[in-house]
Amino acid sequence: MQDDTIMGSSPIGKRLESTGKKEKTYCLVFGNKNLPIVGKITIGRAPDNDVVIDNKLASRYHAFIQKIKNICYIKDLSSTNGTYVNGKKIPTDKYVRLSPGDEVTIGKTSLIVR
Repeated sequence: MQDDTIMGSSPIGKRLESTGKKEKTYCLVFGNKNLPIVGKITIGRAPDNDVVIDNKLASRYHAFIQKIKNICYIKDLSSTNGTYVNGKKIPTDKYVRLSPGDEVTIGKTSLIVR
């Protein structure tokens, strides 16, 4: 029996395979951890977030980062103390584009996009 998958046997798979090679991999660096940004990453104090920040200045569900077509965006989730990118507070109602090297600050915690 041949091992056929969508990636190897269909025109859609071949197209996905070719686009996958061009995609840049982004990581979120915090503490001693590197977390690849794939899809959506939630950030906050609640234990069910992808990135848990143990800091009273962080809201339970503070912000999220989403990767769309090889571009990363951050959105503040109406947090009490705000989300900062490179020292500037971002609006709560907008998605803000992130670039490698950007520093995201939530409470007293800094996260770096790589």
